[in-house]
Amino acid sequence: MPTKSKPSAAKRPIDTPDTTVGVETLVAPGAELHQQAADEATQLTTNQGVPIGDNQNSLKAGARGPVLLQDFILREKIMHFDHERIPERVVHARGSAAHGFFECLEDLSEITTADFLQRPGERIPVFTRFSTVAGNKGSMDLARDVRGFAVKFYTQQGNFDLVGNNIPVFFIQDAIKFPDLIHAAKQDPDREFPQAQTAHDTFWDYISLTPESLHMVMWIMSDRTIPRSYRMMEGFGVHTFRLVNAAGESTFVKFHWRPKLNAQSVIWDEALKINGADPDFHRRDLWEAIDNGDFPEWEFCLQTFSQEEADALPFDVLDATKLIPEEVIPLRVVGRMVLDRNPDNFFAETEQVAYCASHVVPGIDFTNDPLLQGRLFSYQDTQLKRLGSANFHQIPINQPRCPFHNLQRDGHMQMAVPKGQVNYEPSSLGEDIKRESQASGYRTFPSLETGEQLRIRPETFADHYSQARLFFLSQTQPERDHIVAALIFELSKCNVARVRTAMLSRLVNIDESLAARVAAGLGVKEPIVAAPAPVPAQDLEPSPALSILAKAAPGLMGRKVGALVTDGVDDAVLDALKAAVEDAGAKLAIIAPTITGVTSAGGQLIPADFRVDGGPSVLFDAVAVLPSDEGGAALALEAAAVNFVRDAFGHLKVIAYLPAAAPLFVKGGLSDANPDADGGLINLPTKAVGDFIVAAQAGRIWAREPLVRKVY
Repeated sequence: MPTKSKPSAAKRPIDTPDTTVGVETLVAPGAELHQQAADEATQLTTNQGVPIGDNQNSLKAGARGPVLLQDFILREKIMHFDHERIPERVVHARGSAAHGFFECLEDLSEITTADFLQRPGERIPVFTRFSTVAGNKGSMDLARDVRGFAVKFYTQQGNFDLVGNNIPVFFIQDAIKFPDLIHAAKQDPDREFPQAQTAHDTFWDYISLTPESLHMVMWIMSDRTIPRSYRMMEGFGVHTFRLVNAAGESTFVKFHWRPKLNAQSVIWDEALKINGADPDFHRRDLWEAIDNGDFPEWEFCLQTFSQEEADALPFDVLDATKLIPEEVIPLRVVGRMVLDRNPDNFFAETEQVAYCASHVVPGIDFTNDPLLQGRLFSYQDTQLKRLGSANFHQIPINQPRCPFHNLQRDGHMQMAVPKGQVNYEPSSLGEDIKRESQASGYRTFPSLETGEQLRIRPETFADHYSQARLFFLSQTQPERDHIVAALIFELSKCNVARVRTAMLSRLVNIDESLAARVAAGLGVKEPIVAAPAPVPAQDLEPSPALSILAKAAPGLMGRKVGALVTDGVDDAVLDALKAAVEDAGAKLAIIAPTITGVTSAGGQLIPADFRVDGGPSVLFDAVAVLPSDEGGAALALEAAAVNFVRDAFGHLKVIAYLPAAAPLFVKGGLSDANPDADGGLINLPTKAVGDFIVAAQAGRIWAREPLVRKVY
């Protein structure tokens, strides 16, 4: 790819001081920060004692060129990180997966030779794994965290691993920084806590010194990192890739997964309580949906663009901290993925599946994105350590579904029995020896690369604030409020005042009102001094596609409704509710004082799905409270039943109720709640079950939020 802005050798020296930190910190042309050693005793070195001159940039052929294999500093740092955990994954340790199929919907032969994108209607197998990033295997599902979204396509030309996240950008621009990012986010090494959370000093200290992370910070502080379900998550390939057609022509591409059930999230207090009530909430939801035949489905979408279009964008497409708004380059739906079978064995499949960013097929190629370039090495290296052998591809879940054969032999855990005397090529001994094919073999796009061998970030990577501002200002008001609240919560967990002050100095470069609101929540009275911004934030056109709520479609498809009942429940009301919920594509769960269930007014035994203290309202998207007169009074004596109603109201859910539920509302402090002013309170004698369904389909009652929690 031609260089957009090639810094000259004269511009390489680090020159601009950063006054926001108490150490000698300097800014490079690419706007990344470099902390300098004060003397020999504080000099960073390799494991061999070689002094390191740049720990922020990998060695490239030119500022925007490919990363070089000779970079021993990058390889040592990444390899050590890859081998730090056995057998658990270092990142993405907690995950769930499912089998399914990918169906091509459009012939893409004009832009790629990738075999699985040629014939509309053709299906191939896939295995898809969702995961959290920071937590260990035993952590909870609803941690505020990025979610991994990795798909293994078993194509007829080999396996293609699209290893992405539920967020389209990432924290860092260069893979050499990845070990530091994860070390900062993980548990502190001296105390091994906190688990599966970034609300601690080391993470925010790192972020405060890594301004390129600010765009990602807006995403991770948003509701995107507390999804309602894996089935309701978007997925992204993050990087810019290439598609190459039969004529050898290249088209840039960004990969997207769009859920059929739309993207949905929970709110923070709800996430905390779900983690207590069911730490396996996402795992259970995915398993049960597939088990019940409600197969999750996603559209596979592409953003495709030319070199000329890339050059015209106000950012560098090789920068993984940037995205292309859908309003600028619309999504093109070219396929769909359906997950229709749960694993037979968690360890053999979900735990042993090995995704590698370097696993591509003919027609798909890489770009010089320096984060992607590092991943091409790191994933393979990690699997060698975690699965114990270069033969990890022979594990059934990792095996290609097309014929595969080569001359590689032996090695730890060799499961095949190769025959014959020849294990080299070229050879004249044996007619069946496998050989290369220039006609059908993988061809790398012949991109012209020139440049000095440099550790440098291009100046086109230097704008760290414009897209962070774009994301924040593209959110609806409730979503902005949640970002502010998340930042206040996380920074309040930091014990070092400098970290909080430094983060405010970064946030003010994104949006002054954002920084002021966070400062108010932290109790900071002093004026906020903005950190130096080599490239001030630009006002970009808002992108409603970046907001979950702005593009949310009404509906209950794939959701769960909880009905709290007692003996004497009205048969007609419960039957009408069940029918309406199922007609809307949702499931109705019965919560009762005992797990045996209740006897309705008509003498029918209604089995329970949950006992009242095991089925809190946080597990459901909307609730109905349907006790008998006697049952309502009895439930008011149960704290779990009172909290069922109180939490449902506090989590802004639609609540259908009978007059007999009044004691619960009184005990829960909700007696002043006004059904006439609150569209989420459905008094069933006054309104019909259909009104409850319509209100629940519209989603949460956001107007209620300022009444139940402080909004800064």
